[in-house]
Amino acid sequence: MAASPYCPDCSRLIGICVLLGALWEIRAEHILYSVPEELENGSFVGNIAKDLGLEPWELAERGVRIVSRGRTQLFALNLRSGSLVTAGRIDREELCDRSPKCVVNLEILLEDNVKIFGVEVEIIDVNDNAPNFGAEQREIKVAESENPGTRFPLPEAFDPDIGINSLQGYQLSSNGHFSLDVQRGADGIKYPELVLERALDREEEAVHHLVLTAFDGGDRVHSGTARIHVTLVDTNDNAPVFTQPEYHVSVQENVPVGSRLLTVKATDTDEGANGEVTYSFRKVRDKISQLFHLNSLTGDITVLGDLDYEDSGFYDIDVEAHDGPGLRARSKVLVTILDVNDNAPEVTVTSLTSSIQETSSPGTVIALFNVHDSDSGENGLVTCSIPDNLPFTLEKTFGNYHRLLTHRTLDREEVSEYNITVTATDHGTPPLSTETHISLNVADVNDNPPAFPQASYLAYIPENNPRGASIFSVTAHDPDSNENSMVTYSLAEDKLQEAPLSSYVSINSDTGVLYALRSFDYEQVRDLQLLVTASDSGDPPLSSNVSLTIFVLDQNDNTPEILYPALPTDGSTGVELAPRSAEPGYLVTKVVAVDRDSGQNAWLSYRLLKASEPGLFAVGLHTGEVRTARALLDRDALKQSLVVAVQDHGQPPLSATVTLTVVVADSIPDVLTDLGSLKPSADPNDSGLTLYLVVAVAAVSCVFLAFIIVLLALRLRRWHMSHLLQASGSRLASVPASHFVGVDGVRAFLQTYSHEVSLTADSRGSHVIFPQPNYADTLISQESCEKSGPLLRSQDLPERKGEPNLQQFSQHQLLKRLSSLHCIFLPPLSKMR
Repeated sequence: MAASPYCPDCSRLIGICVLLGALWEIRAEHILYSVPEELENGSFVGNIAKDLGLEPWELAERGVRIVSRGRTQLFALNLRSGSLVTAGRIDREELCDRSPKCVVNLEILLEDNVKIFGVEVEIIDVNDNAPNFGAEQREIKVAESENPGTRFPLPEAFDPDIGINSLQGYQLSSNGHFSLDVQRGADGIKYPELVLERALDREEEAVHHLVLTAFDGGDRVHSGTARIHVTLVDTNDNAPVFTQPEYHVSVQENVPVGSRLLTVKATDTDEGANGEVTYSFRKVRDKISQLFHLNSLTGDITVLGDLDYEDSGFYDIDVEAHDGPGLRARSKVLVTILDVNDNAPEVTVTSLTSSIQETSSPGTVIALFNVHDSDSGENGLVTCSIPDNLPFTLEKTFGNYHRLLTHRTLDREEVSEYNITVTATDHGTPPLSTETHISLNVADVNDNPPAFPQASYLAYIPENNPRGASIFSVTAHDPDSNENSMVTYSLAEDKLQEAPLSSYVSINSDTGVLYALRSFDYEQVRDLQLLVTASDSGDPPLSSNVSLTIFVLDQNDNTPEILYPALPTDGSTGVELAPRSAEPGYLVTKVVAVDRDSGQNAWLSYRLLKASEPGLFAVGLHTGEVRTARALLDRDALKQSLVVAVQDHGQPPLSATVTLTVVVADSIPDVLTDLGSLKPSADPNDSGLTLYLVVAVAAVSCVFLAFIIVLLALRLRRWHMSHLLQASGSRLASVPASHFVGVDGVRAFLQTYSHEVSLTADSRGSHVIFPQPNYADTLISQESCEKSGPLLRSQDLPERKGEPNLQQFSQHQLLKRLSSLHCIFLPPLSKMR
């Protein structure tokens, strides 16, 4: 901005003021600068970076900026140089009027640590205003009869500058009748007065033209002039007189426009036109003329505009009264504006964080705001508060600045967003308040692992399932958000039956659905123990595990398996022996079966499906025992054929059948004898086989008896026991062969060794089976037949030393040899077809 035309040498003063502006001080985070008014835009004020302890380049990095409450910004930061500079024209008189000291306060905010520094810039006055009379000319009416020494008030000049730059004095143009006298009032204001030096003569000169000059005391003096016209009139003996030298009035700032404040009163003892008094403002300024009105006739002062205590709390109004001829009197009206609580507090948010991580420590700054109330006293005291149920607190910092801080650690999963209401309330009556809403989002941190609703899961899948079938679905919930809540699923590596679990089941990593990779067999795998892992996508990722047990459900896919009677490998059926003397309930045999399924699929029941003689035999429903249902009769057929069905309880039920042949006979020889009486089969081949069987059994019996006789003879001759040999030989020769295997022998055979004798007949591969002795009620093993050995050995006939004696065979030894006899003729018979 160019220097004032009244001060062409102001550059030197400006330079001095710039040097003064370099003076600074930091006290309790408070920085002081001074700068002259009327500097050009961008002029240096102070090195703010240095005073903050920063380098210039750190200003932008740390977010250093000026905060204000909305008025025009007078200063700015030069981020390159780190300096505080002017942002526009600064007019001290506009800012501070005639205040002795003009200070502009601003705040510097460091965004990174939300710290406030107060800066005071004192605006130094520059002589940029000349004294001004307001009106270029003034007319004063003077009676020609006035005596020398009479004083007449002159208009006063006004200079808005202060100090040496303000009004310093007056000068009056030279003339022969008047002189200038300057009076200083109690308020320090200089009042010029025109003094009559010698008598006037209207006829000589009716009007005197004078020039009144007012000058200030700046580096280059500025001045202002007013033309004074002194008009001589007839005699006016008395000037108006105010009833009070000063009028005091107090008025509330909310007084309505048009209200009367007070009435000034001046009296003039003259009569007629000389006693008529009118009123007017002296040194009237635009601001006063806009707020107040003076009735020139009545002296009533009324409110012309809205009063505002915050704009000005006090007004000093000069009034004057003058009569018709022009005599004047001066007085002051002092108006005090009383503050009314008509301004609600203003909240200006200076710094605001819209988002904060949930793991932020207590004491984290959320917002920095300034609270201002334009009222004064109690009306200007402000208290800030927030709701008690929020995890935040308020802290007062520099001046009227407050910080909003976290009071404790936040949890986004509890509350993800806060709408914080800051209430600023003044202490007026009634109190006024302002609410400011601050929205805060709580940013998620991956602090929650995925969670399963249950500690463990049980799943079921029927066996024989198709490959790729869906088994079960697990779902884990992560209360975090975005990537932190995206859950993926996986299975822990393990083995089952030496195969990895991943070959049995798989899991969809996105949905948690488990699929079967193979068809399960309950008889091989009954359950699978899995460990499902749910992991989120946070950084670092969090995970949790849950156990899952998959049970394979049994399906009725196995038919009952008959263990006894076992079917011969050649396709023939077993033969069971039932004595004709058997009583009802006699246990003939027992069908033993198992089912590889489980549960009710393995519950077996037995029933007689078909019998050649209905009603003769019965089968236990749950035991499989074949018993006689009644006593055997002579008319009952030798061979009874039974078909027993074994059925499980599955859905649908599966069954197996076995055919039993029961031969009704009291002894083994009877079986051999009765075999000839069996009715031939309808098949010619079956009849031929039966004939061959009878011939073979007879031949074997003869060979067996002959062999016994020869063996006994050799033994008796060797031991030289002819008398015993002859007796034993005659007994053996007279006993029929059947006696060796008679009923008593068979009973002894069965009772001693619990033999079960089975015959196979009426089949294409009919043969006779002589079971080997076995205490466990098992059938004879074919392997025993493959062992060869003599029927009698020398060791079987012990002798006493010195006394040759024939030791008879014990029944045990004899039957032992008989049980092995079948090995001689069994192979040929089994091959006869």
